[in-house]
Amino acid sequence: MAAPLRVLACGDAEGRLEALFGRVRAIQDKSGRFDMLLCVGNFFGSTSDTEWTEYRTGAKKGRRGVFSSTSGLQIAYLSGTESQDEPAPAYSFSSKDVTELKTSLLSTPNFKGVDILLTSPWPRDVGNFANSPGKINTKKCGSTLISDLAASLKPRYHFAALEKAYYERLPYRNHTVLQETPQHVSRFIALADVGNTSKKKYLYAFSIVPMSLMDPAELVKQPQDVTENPYRKSQKEAQKTTKALVCAEEEPACQFFFDLNKHQGKKRPSDGKERGNSQPKQAKTPSQPTGPCWFCLASPEVEKHLVVSIGTHCYLALAKGGLLPDHVLILPIGHYQSVVDLSPEVMEEVTKYKSALKEFFRSKGKRYVLFERNYKSQHLQLQVIPVPLDCTSEDIKESFITQAQEQQIDLLEIPEHSDITQVARPGTPYFYVELDTGEKLFHRIRRSFPLQFGRAVLASPALLALPERADWRRCAAGRAEEAAQARAFRRDFQPFDLALPE
Repeated sequence: MAAPLRVLACGDAEGRLEALFGRVRAIQDKSGRFDMLLCVGNFFGSTSDTEWTEYRTGAKKGRRGVFSSTSGLQIAYLSGTESQDEPAPAYSFSSKDVTELKTSLLSTPNFKGVDILLTSPWPRDVGNFANSPGKINTKKCGSTLISDLAASLKPRYHFAALEKAYYERLPYRNHTVLQETPQHVSRFIALADVGNTSKKKYLYAFSIVPMSLMDPAELVKQPQDVTENPYRKSQKEAQKTTKALVCAEEEPACQFFFDLNKHQGKKRPSDGKERGNSQPKQAKTPSQPTGPCWFCLASPEVEKHLVVSIGTHCYLALAKGGLLPDHVLILPIGHYQSVVDLSPEVMEEVTKYKSALKEFFRSKGKRYVLFERNYKSQHLQLQVIPVPLDCTSEDIKESFITQAQEQQIDLLEIPEHSDITQVARPGTPYFYVELDTGEKLFHRIRRSFPLQFGRAVLASPALLALPERADWRRCAAGRAEEAAQARAFRRDFQPFDLALPE
């Protein structure tokens, strides 16, 4: 492999060139020579032309562009702050600049990304799924154009400034797990201003081998602390807009199933046919419990006073020690261990109950979060918990993914139009989250798993702010109180209950 380049990146110089280069000289005296110094943010400040002239070499590179070094390092840059005007002032950039920079690179054959991206503003939402950026609110700070640029160019390192803060974000993925082949990760680093009195970091030293010279397997290695892509939402919205413009001209899309027996990335169409296997599938029948089951409806152990609706194949019951009074369970009447074990007719009724609960909770200004833990449980329990409607899908997913990362749980988003049976086989331990929008998160449990994880996330300050109710055993109520809550739920749910005649 080629020898790595040694690079220094610097935040807002603000004209303090003597201080900057004095610090650079001290670093080089101690650590050896660096190959280049890259500066982002406000470079000139109010410095006189005389001081700047001493350091000026070469020609001005322009507001945007790509610099390719003789070593093969590719650096994309976008100068200035965002402007809504066209043409943008000399010190600003516009959406046109971003589009032209993206086009110049994305049209390159076999484009994988750039080694380094330099911008002045932070990208909006860079803090999604990430470690805390301190006092900086990344949902309001920065530029959405920069977010779009970073999402498209997939820089291995992205440097920005202007906020007078140092922030090194956890690395994030540039591919969708289970849908795309692995790609390299990106690292975002924001740097403070030169010589700041708070001693915040304004110089960042790193070594890098140009992407074009790296072994492909080495390039796409994923560090343990990698997170989801923070710009996923804006990418999805852009894709939806594009699809809306062309959908009338397109043929219906083919659904794909992910075959975990084959190499990742390969797909098979959902036509129900497989080579060498023309036998019709046998209908699934409920298995028999190995001992007393608290959830088989025919079992004497079932607490029937909690039951609020009984269908043909499934029933609803309030959760014992529920997180909220309207915390409800969808359960199969027969004995099935998990969703992936369900027969088609049971799955169909589960889907109908989910639709009914969505309408019911939306009528009350709420949306539901559903989760299943197929681990240390013998009967399927789909936990359905309402949250306020102003808790957006992104807020909910971010809470689950962030808290999963803190516990080294790899919780991944799976395609919206797939179902859990496409990524998990019967008998596979897993944890699964589904929003009433159809968005899903999945974790395959390989070792241990915190039994109260789903409740704990929903009870956290970011969502329901009920941390004292994270463990159901601390929320037990008397039988009379439970029965009263069930009667109230049954009464309110009656207009939506598919088990009742119309």
